Amino acid sequence: MDRNCSDHLSNKGNSAMQCRIAKHPDTPSGEAVLEGTGRCENGEGKTGGSYSNVSLSSNEEQETSSGLGSADTTSSSSNGGEDNDSGISGTRGSFGEKKVKDKATKLLSQNGGGPQTYSDGESLQEKLPYPKSVFFIIGNEFCERFSYYGMKAILTLYLKYQLLYTEDDSTIIYHVWSMLCYFMPVVGAIVADTFLGKFRTIFYISLVYALGNIVLSIAAINPIMPNLDTKIAVSLIGLLLIAVGTGGIKPCVSAFGGDQFVLPQQERQLTQFFSIFYFSINAGSLLSTFLTPVLRDDVSCFGDDCYALAFGVPAILMGVAIVLFMAGYALYTIKAPEGNIVVEVSQCIGRALKNRFSSSGTRSNKEHWLDHASDKYSEKLIGEVKILLKVLMLYIPLPFFWALFDQQGSRWTFQATRMSGEVGGWNIKPDQMQVVNPFLILLLIPIFDTVLYPFLGKCGLLKKPLQRIFMGGVLAGVAFLVSGFLELELEKTYPVILKPGESRATFINALPCDVALNAPWMEGESQEIKSFGNLVFQKVHLQNGGNESFSIGIHYLNCDSVQVEKVQSFDILLQNEMAHSLLLTSGENQTVLKSIYPSDDYHKTQDGMPKLRMIFNLDNKDFSGNQSVLLKGYSEKYEFLIPGGAGSHINGTDFQEVHSDVYDVYLPDSFGHASEPSGQLNIKFGGCYNFLVQGAMNGHEMVVEQFEITPPNSVHMLWLIPQYIIMTTGEVMFSVTGLEFSFTQAPTSMKSVLQACWLLTVSFGNLIVVVIAEAKFFDRQALEFFLFAGLMFVDMMAFAVLAMKYKYVEIGNEGKSDQGKKEINGSENKGFEAEETNF
Repeated sequence: MDRNCSDHLSNKGNSAMQCRIAKHPDTPSGEAVLEGTGRCENGEGKTGGSYSNVSLSSNEEQETSSGLGSADTTSSSSNGGEDNDSGISGTRGSFGEKKVKDKATKLLSQNGGGPQTYSDGESLQEKLPYPKSVFFIIGNEFCERFSYYGMKAILTLYLKYQLLYTEDDSTIIYHVWSMLCYFMPVVGAIVADTFLGKFRTIFYISLVYALGNIVLSIAAINPIMPNLDTKIAVSLIGLLLIAVGTGGIKPCVSAFGGDQFVLPQQERQLTQFFSIFYFSINAGSLLSTFLTPVLRDDVSCFGDDCYALAFGVPAILMGVAIVLFMAGYALYTIKAPEGNIVVEVSQCIGRALKNRFSSSGTRSNKEHWLDHASDKYSEKLIGEVKILLKVLMLYIPLPFFWALFDQQGSRWTFQATRMSGEVGGWNIKPDQMQVVNPFLILLLIPIFDTVLYPFLGKCGLLKKPLQRIFMGGVLAGVAFLVSGFLELELEKTYPVILKPGESRATFINALPCDVALNAPWMEGESQEIKSFGNLVFQKVHLQNGGNESFSIGIHYLNCDSVQVEKVQSFDILLQNEMAHSLLLTSGENQTVLKSIYPSDDYHKTQDGMPKLRMIFNLDNKDFSGNQSVLLKGYSEKYEFLIPGGAGSHINGTDFQEVHSDVYDVYLPDSFGHASEPSGQLNIKFGGCYNFLVQGAMNGHEMVVEQFEITPPNSVHMLWLIPQYIIMTTGEVMFSVTGLEFSFTQAPTSMKSVLQACWLLTVSFGNLIVVVIAEAKFFDRQALEFFLFAGLMFVDMMAFAVLAMKYKYVEIGNEGKSDQGKKEINGSENKGFEAEETNF
């Protein structure tokens, strides 16, 4: 789910007046002043004199944002979240808000005693046209987000059902890929701000992105990639290219959009741009997450789900995104790269560590280990890095939230495949459930901002940012508790998976009388099977882990209409890790116990479609070869072929995937199929079934009977909504608040570094999932959900300990310092002092 992290970008050199907010040494209280040496343009385009020393109260200051590449300013938006697509890369510069400009205008006019020499932002905004270039950028972002979320929605199912990875391995690959997607933005921002600039970075890396989509689409075409190993290799190459592409352009697109505005004159238009930009992101996400599962499931390609089309449409949209982006080339404002603050901070920390350890044998008078970088870096930068590291202490527990959150696309999607999605005559696709998150995000953010937070504030609850972050993490753990309990209910519908040395036997009694069955594994006991009933042994243990023969005793009860002995014995062969159906019926004037081939397919399908096959005992005299039994449902019909040939009158067909429905069964006749049905089947979503067609026997009529191999998906997919609601509520409290807290507590110049670190917490969160999934602590998914919930609660307790010792910096005090201290461009953050504060 895309949420923007910052909504405004500063642009050095674009404003009519260049100025900065700083502490002036002549003010007694160290209050902020407006300083500068430039000239100010009035409403008529004339220039006035210089300006300086305009006193400004600290509560009239406002931060604006640049991004990962910015050295001076950044602010958060209310849209903060996991996928940080805006405000990550930008240029250096700073400017005040309209309130600052208005006050400066008034004071300058008064001081000059003549005509007003600085026109306010309103009049300038009227003269500057809205940059048409941003519409190409918005269109580009919509198409790119459609492409990304479209392929991501179906990725785990592709890995499991097309590349034939296990569920655990599919989860691991998915989260390794996600981890790379959230690591690459740091690289992309450095490349854009240091080497290529934002425009060229977006264009070149978008080509890599589109190539990755094309490669993945081609890999999904089975006739082109018939070899599984080749298909896997090409698919993974495509995923790697997509990760480099989506991550590489992530920090640049919104920042490049911000470059198109002249600031501070167009601040209002800039805010409108980011609102439209944010809407385009979520529109692309919502549409693609809904549409691509439909393309995958409802369209058939080469006799299978159409992953090639489902990946191909996002690939086409990525191509459209590049075309739209280049179409606006003549209109763009393109700026040269000016350096990246993330690199500078990293070099400062590296220098300090190097000098610290190289001087370990000598006595050092440095108060802090970062002071060892003072031989190369300014005291101002070192002081700001110290403050940054104190805030980053609170980031240590944050990755675990993303470890839970990002499993919506892996574990929760797999969980949905084992549920029923029937809503009237329409089926919800398992991968479509991911659309709930972006929908709820758009719904919940305004509710929290306008209703919930003000209400809770009046009650004295969740008034501070760290309290909200803590509660968001706890809610993520609660969401996984809910998913764990839901999984316990789902386990009742799961097939019993056979392990090496195990087999399964289902005895079907097709005689018009009851029988009692005795098998060696029953330890001398016998069990009754009703006429046209069945008896299932889920696990039969085989000696030495291989195939084994057994002698089965049958005692016939009240079988006068069938000429059989009272007791009869049959030999059967059970195969390792196979599920067998054994039909007890009468054929050619004798009773037989026949093992039906192929064996039972008890595994559920990837999309919940039921599986069905026919077992039959039909006299060759009545039916010639290659006739079929017809099943007619409400909207679908299926045929099951009766093979001809000697000895084929007792047999079984292959399994077919069918739609859940009530079907009438029509037997063949000389005109094709009978006009009246011989029986009825009730096939439910997610189930696996045999149905028996037993011909007339000794005066008894033909019988059609249904037998369940694997229970249907009786738990509805909509039961996933509570855990999605809880998780998304936690996301709003955790992610949005976390970004706002970070940007108000750190020095202005360090906020872009925080943006990079925030993205890295998402990357490390995916790494946690990889480690736990690879460890395979449990065989049951419910226990893994409970493990994640428990670890999340422990993680939040650790966060609470850090938060209790954190001392807030008051918003609006940035730039202030005690009299006599050197200026620090940022908050004098005394976080983690001995004095504890209520978080």
